Formats: sequence, structure tokens, C-alpha cells
Amino acid sequence: MKINHLNCGSVMTIDATYEGPKPAPAVNHCLLIETDTAGLVLVETGLGLGDVRDPRGTLGADWVAMAQPALDEEETAVRQIARLGHNPSDVRHIIVTHLDVDHSGGLPDFPAADVHVLASELDAARSQAPSFRYRPAHWTHEPRWITYASDADSDEHWFGFTALQPKGLPQGIKLIPLGGHTEGHAGIAVRDGDRWLLHCGDAYYYHREIEASREVHPLLDIVQTSSQVSRDLRLGTQARLRELVHDHGDQVEVFSAHDPWEFARYADDVAQAVRRG
Repeated sequence: MKINHLNCGSVMTIDATYEGPKPAPAVNHCLLIETDTAGLVLVETGLGLGDVRDPRGTLGADWVAMAQPALDEEETAVRQIARLGHNPSDVRHIIVTHLDVDHSGGLPDFPAADVHVLASELDAARSQAPSFRYRPAHWTHEPRWITYASDADSDEHWFGFTALQPKGLPQGIKLIPLGGHTEGHAGIAVRDGDRWLLHCGDAYYYHREIEASREVHPLLDIVQTSSQVSRDLRLGTQARLRELVHDHGDQVEVFSAHDPWEFARYADDVAQAVRRG
């Protein structure tokens, strides 16, 4: 499998908490996975064309004022996939960590794709929308939802975490429940050669949170604490991620959805992560 790292929606520019990294816009870190058997697989969708063209109508005025998105059509997944030489209609599967506005905005740009998500997340989105975090404009096209029970018995484990196998996808792609941020939040593990990548979504926001220092980012921490559904569960998830990095850091690399300095590790064009910095 070939993995492409995409920033599908720059938002407000932030500073690091230590000397070295330059200020950079927070990102919406997505993956485009080119598989041999399942076509193109998109992990997260970031902001979509509808968000760029009608931000107040799809994202909501309050979210736009808070996040200060760049609203650049060229950052949308559908435009980046085309620039990579693919037909966006070849995206057959989308896996989302959760359905917050900035993670599901691109769903309407891929109406034929199967969308994989935890069942509890879809239930929460349907029952709470429209709200600050869930915007029904992102699924009025009635996606083909493929849902999974996060508490289902599973005899498959991944470095001590429960692993769910998304239907129709290779064994090198796993859905990993990571609770606390939303009702049905999950990470996505992807095999990359002799290592695994774990997209942690919003299980944490800043790379130093899962280091020994446990340092939070003063601005990003406001966002994550104000949006959590369970503080204890979120902190427990972060503790388990720290253990994962400590015990298996030679086998697994983790990253979150919005940290621009993490994204810069993987982006082919580092300037994409700091273009507004």
C-alpha cells in the first residue's frame, strides 16, 4: 500500500510551546491509501468543497469564527487526489475517526464511497445535529454507512488495543476505538512496510501530550477539553497511547489530526504545513 499524507484544511496559526518549530497553521491531517485490492481509501476528509464555498451554511458561523479556516479549495481532498493523478470517483472507502465538522466536511465530495465509522458516533451525530460539532450538510447525500460496535467482542488485538477489521479493506488497515473525545471516537492503524502508523484523530491534539512531559498546548487544550464527552476516558486513552509509544515506538508511529509539526514529518512538501506561517 502507498500512503499519501494530505492537509485537508488549514485553520488558525499557532505557536509551539518551546524554541525551534516555527508558528504554523493547525491542519486537518488526512491519508490517501492506494491499495491493491480495495481501490483508494481515504482516512478522514477534512473540509470539503461545500465548506469552502458556503462556510457559514455548512460549517456554521460559530465554528468558522473559532477555527479561522483558510477555506482554500486546493486543500480539499477531492482536489488533492486529482492532483495526484487519480480520479476522485475511485475513492471506494472512507474511514473517519469521528464525525466532527472538520473531519467529515469532505464526505459529499465522494458520494459513492462506503463510509466506515463506529456506530455510537453515527448515532450521536444524528441525534445531536445540527450543533457546533455535527453539521447535517455533510451527510444529506445519504452516504453508505458501514458501522461497527466499539464494545463488540473481538478476538483481534493490536498492541493491547481492541482492533476492528473494516469490511472490504486489507488486513493492514484497522479501526482502533480510542474513547473520550466523542461518543464513538476511533483511531485508524495502517501498515506501512515494517511499521504501523496510527492516526489518532482527536485523541490528543499536541505531540508533547504523549511524551513523558505530558505538556499540553494552551490553545489546543481549550479546544480538546471543551469538546470532550468524558475527561476520564480521554485521559485514559492518552495514557495508553503514551505506553504504546514507550513500549512499541520502534514498531508504531502515532500522530494526531491537527498538530502541524507532526504533519510536517510526513508531508512530501513541508511548505504545505506552514504555507500561512
